[in-house]
Amino acid sequence: MPKLNKETGKFTRIKIPIEMKKQIIEKRENGVSVIKLAREYNRTTSTICSILKDKEKLKALTVSKGVSRRSEKRSQVIDDVERLLLIWINEKQQQGGNITQCSICEKAKRIFNDIVEDLPSSSTSTEVFKASNGWFERFKKRTGIYNVIRHGEGAGGSNVKAANDFVKIFNDLVHTGGYLPQQIFSCNETGLFWKKISNIACLTAEQKHPQHPKSMKDRLTLLLCANASGDLKIKPLLVDQSDNSKPFKSNKVQNLPLNVMWRSRKKALITRDTFVDWIRHTFCPSVKTYLLENNLPLHALLVMDNAPCHPQNLQDLLPEEFKFIRVQFLPCTATPLLQPIDHQVKSNFKKLYMKELFQHCFDATEGTSLSLEEFWKHHFHVVTCIKIIGKAWNGVTARTLNAGWKKLWTDVECSESAHISTSREPTVDELVSLASCLGLDIENKDIEDLLAEHLEDPSTEELKELQKAEGQEIASEVVEKRSPPSTEDILQVLQAWDTVSSYVIQHHPDEAVALQLNDAYEANAISHFRCILQQRQNLFTNPKS
Repeated sequence: MPKLNKETGKFTRIKIPIEMKKQIIEKRENGVSVIKLAREYNRTTSTICSILKDKEKLKALTVSKGVSRRSEKRSQVIDDVERLLLIWINEKQQQGGNITQCSICEKAKRIFNDIVEDLPSSSTSTEVFKASNGWFERFKKRTGIYNVIRHGEGAGGSNVKAANDFVKIFNDLVHTGGYLPQQIFSCNETGLFWKKISNIACLTAEQKHPQHPKSMKDRLTLLLCANASGDLKIKPLLVDQSDNSKPFKSNKVQNLPLNVMWRSRKKALITRDTFVDWIRHTFCPSVKTYLLENNLPLHALLVMDNAPCHPQNLQDLLPEEFKFIRVQFLPCTATPLLQPIDHQVKSNFKKLYMKELFQHCFDATEGTSLSLEEFWKHHFHVVTCIKIIGKAWNGVTARTLNAGWKKLWTDVECSESAHISTSREPTVDELVSLASCLGLDIENKDIEDLLAEHLEDPSTEELKELQKAEGQEIASEVVEKRSPPSTEDILQVLQAWDTVSSYVIQHHPDEAVALQLNDAYEANAISHFRCILQQRQNLFTNPKS
């Protein structure tokens, strides 16, 4: 559809992105008329019909955001690069990472090289992708990522300002809602490279110290959660990539309660469905039981970031008995500064994990002919890891958990258990010393590397898994939207329609027009729901024998 350019006085054609064309096709297939589509997208009916004519061809295309047409110059590989790049940008934004043109272009080139390596040698042998300034400007224009690109030191200042603004909002929310430290919770994910620890720990002082790069297969993902007073630590969610239940069978723990809620998923990523499952079956029941046992009102607040696995409509997904729990999201730009679980809780937990791990190694090998390497190979598995995780999480002190809230909640009070606690987390030097007593060649830099937070740059393989997970979540949401409405909802809608209909007929200046429009809407829309309600009432009054 041409549009007049006020500066040049000429008409320019506005191209329709392929993703928008797919939306039009999907809505038409769901029953939306061509006229309504033309009005919604501000296009002529002939344009809409042209799009629908090529629907099979358009539905088969997979392109990056903002692309209006597929040309011979633009390959499928570039489309794949840009789709994965958008996921990477979203991940970095959620983590509060600094996103610049240089970092975007470098990541784009790495993704391209990874994709090309997985293709047959003849597929893209002559294709070159330089991630040039011209490509970047077109990519930025198509995707609208202007607001996430940061320049110089200004980004840090904006983060601090966003954090300070949210601190005021949050403290007002706490004061107005009358929340106590026992009633406010925070959760966040972290990675645990448990197998890499075993690789390093197998090195004795006589062996050469090689490099052991982190890989996805070495990683578990943990979701940690506790309240602000530090006296309630929720059972963690643990996701790993292994679906082998053999360790559980051999250790006879299949029917026994675990220290974590364990789930298996390829690439060990927490998805939306997994997170909601943990919320419904672990977090909510634990919070309700805790509040009742401590004679506290059923009134709670859950604070978390905007990670892709945290659905924005989580409040609506809570079962009715847990509607007393309110969800509060942290602003994306301020999450690294304010997230309570990030402030020493994760690193202290990992220190305790390593301490328990080294102690377990000593107990398992001391006084036996079993070498440390043999222990790792034949006796260290996910069940052992889960037990150690449970001990480490129990060892995180209330003082540590409480102190994590200081930047977000200025008036938070420390619990009594935090004041009287005599336990403390081990230092890096203590862990190195303990490892040396076991004959292990571990240095301070090894410990610090293992304690590093999971802000590692996601690999292309991880981005593909995230893309797949997002697609599955969208598909499940579509199914949910098409599920039959409840009888209660239909009754409420019909009651509301009757009220609106009567009001319009009574107050519209042209009663004949009002009656005509009401009759048309009743016949084309409302009658559908009246029919459903009537069928259900008939089924109830005349059930089949």
